[in-house]
Amino acid sequence: MLADVRLLEEAFDPGAALGSFSALPDAGGIVSFLGQVRGGGGDAGSVEAGSVEALELQHYAPLTLPAMQALAERALSRWVLGGLLVWHRVGVMTPGQPIVLVAAAARHRRDAFEAVDYIMDHLKSDSWFWKRELRDGQWHWIEPRDQDVADHARWGD
Repeated sequence: MLADVRLLEEAFDPGAALGSFSALPDAGGIVSFLGQVRGGGGDAGSVEAGSVEALELQHYAPLTLPAMQALAERALSRWVLGGLLVWHRVGVMTPGQPIVLVAAAARHRRDAFEAVDYIMDHLKSDSWFWKRELRDGQWHWIEPRDQDVADHARWGD
């Protein structure tokens, strides 16, 4: 397994996923990022009244998984990696549930750190997802933040 890219409609266990992923024999280091649903203040682009009751991610099925796979391939061509894991949830989630898990294994830590950072920056702003939060019984659409766009731009691609 060089790249394990999944679009998931059901909850996943990040510990079990990382446990399996960490069995790569040539990895000198593994870096991971786990994003989960916030229960409080929400995103900067969101309506700030009330706490988050739920988060929904919608997507366009014919585009989303192929685009995630292409992103993983770009990361694999840019850094020397022994493995890459990119799992992303869609559907309705509640506070504390995992949304995204990205992990990279490499002989040297810098490649793994940069690959995970690159993938997250692209997932946040090149997103093939539409995101909304439920607050006080009302759904509110969430737009990418200016910081997300700036983070993406630093990669020059």
